[in-house]
Amino acid sequence: MTVLLLGALAGGFVSGLAGFGTALMALGIWLYVVPPDVAVQLVLICSIIAQTWTLPSIWRAIDFRLVWPFLVGGLAGVPLGTALVAYADPRFFKLGVGILLLIFPAALYFQRRPMALTIGGRAADMTIGFAGGVLGGLAGLSGPLPILWASIRGWGKDERRGLFQVFNWTILTAAFCTQAGTGLVTRETMWLALLVLPATIGGAWLGARTYHALSDGNFRDVVLGLLFLSGITLVWSSIGTW
Repeated sequence: MTVLLLGALAGGFVSGLAGFGTALMALGIWLYVVPPDVAVQLVLICSIIAQTWTLPSIWRAIDFRLVWPFLVGGLAGVPLGTALVAYADPRFFKLGVGILLLIFPAALYFQRRPMALTIGGRAADMTIGFAGGVLGGLAGLSGPLPILWASIRGWGKDERRGLFQVFNWTILTAAFCTQAGTGLVTRETMWLALLVLPATIGGAWLGARTYHALSDGNFRDVVLGLLFLSGITLVWSSIGTW
């Protein structure tokens, strides 16, 4: 029980801080005490809970003119990614995304001069959202591509955080509804989610308080650091399964 609460607290904190990253912090902890399928479902539920809890605190800062192309593309991509599960090996995609997240966040971190690329406009944003939706349906990797893309768009802290949270919340909720509709979400998982609910919400509250104390540059570094850590995790887990 202590391990479950610790994972929920860590996952909620990172989600409240950056708008993503519950799986990055919680999954490795929970796998010590619950089976992988239960841990993945628990991450999905706790991600939605944490992001729902912190959404009101950033609601006024969300610029839906920036967010909607990603949402449209992402929701269109989820069914395709889900359909590809039967034909594609998610390990290859995890390995590819992991390598991407080792290279580009590191390059952006050392590129201290702010970038503000406008190439492609909303069509490019929608395409990135679509790719994120496909990866989300295929391998649960909806966030990395839109998050990395937003980092080179030159948007401010609140604009990027709004995109991260709204996009991930929407895609994860769609994925949860799909899994629940097909009977993949078990009663055991729902009970565990209820047990760790206070720790998830408490962690999300602490993360949100920390987020508001960060400067734009500090938030950028936190996001790039989490992406790089995600890359290490994806590469390690992909290689380990072989």
